[in-house]
Amino acid sequence: MDGALADALRLVREVADFPEPGVLFRDINPVLADPTAFRTLVDVMATGVPSGTDAVAAIEARGFVLGAAVAYALGVGLVCVRKPGKLPAVDHRVDYGLEYGTATLELPSGAVRPGQRLVIVDDVLATGGTAAAARHLVDSAGGVVTGVSVILEIVALVGRDRLDGLTVTALARV
Repeated sequence: MDGALADALRLVREVADFPEPGVLFRDINPVLADPTAFRTLVDVMATGVPSGTDAVAAIEARGFVLGAAVAYALGVGLVCVRKPGKLPAVDHRVDYGLEYGTATLELPSGAVRPGQRLVIVDDVLATGGTAAAARHLVDSAGGVVTGVSVILEIVALVGRDRLDGLTVTALARV
């Protein structure tokens, strides 16, 4: 890991017992607030995206910030994978498990073209439930997931195992 990336990752703040007791939350807001750190993360994430990727599938909410910046850096489109109740028209919806409960994600109508190649971008890979749900949505829409890109992977939660066959690029594994 180069020095600039290590410096950027040192800004990630750990918050104990959030959003509930026993969960150690990784807060990337200090990284986003630092222009040098933010640019470093985006640049490194963009270089790890598989060639031939047509768009970024960014997962709400922190994945939106990263995904938009990565899409811009790559000159590709952005597809926002949303939490329920935020879209006027939904083609695909999936419920999934989290480290601390359950959730739902939705894909906007017409957001993914059949055969379109998308990389999934989020801030953290924990249990893999969110990334697997996003993959399911893209697959359901006829898209092809080229990989998953995150800032942090929490290795002990073995989320990578739920993403059979996908390349997972994590800037750091904790």
